[in-house]
Order: sequence, then structure tokens, then C-alpha cells
Amino acid sequence: MEAGDRPARLTVGVLGAGKVGSALGAALAQAGHRIAAASGVSDNSQRWAADRLGVKPSRPDEVVAAAQLILLTVPDDALPDLVNGLATTGADLHGKLLVHTSGAYGLSVLEPAAKAGALPLALHPVMTFTGRDDDLNKLTGISYGVTAPDVLRPIAEALVIEMGGEPVWIADADRALYHAALAGAANHMVTLIAESQELLGRIGVEHPGRMLGPLLGAALDNVLRLGIAGLTGPVVRGDAGTVRKHVDALILAAPEAADAYIALARLTADRALAAGLLKPEEAERLLDALGGNIWT
Repeated sequence: MEAGDRPARLTVGVLGAGKVGSALGAALAQAGHRIAAASGVSDNSQRWAADRLGVKPSRPDEVVAAAQLILLTVPDDALPDLVNGLATTGADLHGKLLVHTSGAYGLSVLEPAAKAGALPLALHPVMTFTGRDDDLNKLTGISYGVTAPDVLRPIAEALVIEMGGEPVWIADADRALYHAALAGAANHMVTLIAESQELLGRIGVEHPGRMLGPLLGAALDNVLRLGIAGLTGPVVRGDAGTVRKHVDALILAAPEAADAYIALARLTADRALAAGLLKPEEAERLLDALGGNIWT
């Protein structure tokens, strides 16, 4: 394949046919590419290789040999060793698209393979995957954090569009911060909501999710439309007494949650103060209630 070409119909190999690999592989198949081989260690990966990708599980070297485009869809911590292994074992990578889907890594992790002639791409789908059958449906309209050499940008863009996504270009040096922003929003939101559900359940609320759903939906809509200006609640109102009551109740009921509440309340107050939503004297009262200084 010439580096500047738009991808024709390609044979695709998936190294790590798990939640992400099986979904993206299926999306590429729907776009007209052919899944040639896939590998997976877990029982689920092997089952998804057969059920979603229509191939029997193969060894990694067989996947590489069979494919023009190789998806590296393994956990972040396993990616460097996988790439180094491909490069040092003499796998034929020359002219093949080597695509990893990690949000945290950019192109540097693929450098050993690139030196062996691979064409490196980083395509990170901005979506959470659960392994359920609806994962493939989640891909339509999502963003992909894309990092690619300039000469490969047309190929990266075409692949993302073919999978129904929107390419968003991320500089290689910004990948860690990019991924921290996404993980902080999505993963920590799950933890916070699960904690809130548990606390509500402890006091007898029978359906915490039903109670939280409309509130959280409105809050998410507010912040996506308005940014920090969409903030509501006791911190932005400067209600130091209410915030102190929250902290005291959490210290008794769930001390680990109290620590998180204090840290997030400080960050919230800091952002509200900087945006002019909170007066300095209100911020000082909040500092006393939270037991610390947000300007440290």
C-alpha cells in the first residue's frame, strides 16, 4: 500500500478480539473490508472472534501474516510488549497498517514496528464498550482521537469515516492529557454515580437510579451546552453551611466518599471563582467549611 492512498478493501487482522477489537473489526467488515484472522486469550475474545468477526482464533503471527491492516486492541499496559514482540520476532510488517486503539498512547509506542516498515496509526474510539451486543451500534457518530504521520492522515480519516465516526486530530505529545480528560469524565462519573446510588440505597431509597436519572441528565445537558456556567448547587451558591453538613454526614457514613467530596468541592469552588460565579468572600466561607485552601 502506498502511504498516501485512500484504503481500498483490505484484509484485516485483529490482535486482541475483546470488547473493542471485536466491535471495530465488525465495523470494518460492515464497511466492506474482510476480516482475515483474529487472536484472543480469554474465552470471551475467542467467542467474539467466531461470533462477531466470523473467524476461528489464530496465533498472533498468523494474524499478522494474513492481514494488510492489523488492529492492536489489547490493554494499554500490554501494548508496548506486543509491538516490541512483533518487531523483534521478524513478523512481516512492511507496508502494513498497524493501528492501535489506545487513548493514552500516540505513535511512539509503534516506533519499533514502524522501523520494520509498518505504517503506524493511533485511532482511539471515544466510547465505552461493555462486551454487549449493542457495542457495534455505539460506534455511529462518535469521535475518534486520531494521531498519524502527515502522509497517513488521509488513510486514518477514511478508516474512521468508514466506521461511522468523526476523526479529531490529537498531537502525539498531547495524548496523555487527552486521555486523562476523557477518563476523568467518563470513568470517575461512573464511580461518583455508583457511590450516590449506594448512599441513597442505605437510607431506603428503593430506586436510586430512577431518582438520579432526570437530575443527572439535566446536569449533563447543562455542562455540555454551557460549560462551567451550567453549574448549580450549594458550592456555586456559596452555601458553606450546607457543604459542611454534607461533609459531616459523609464522614460518618462513608469516609472515603467524604475525601472525594472535599476534593471535588474545592475544584468546583476554584472553577466557579475563576469564572466569576462565586464571590471571594463566599469562597472564603467555603474554604473554612472544607477545611483547606483552594488557592494552594
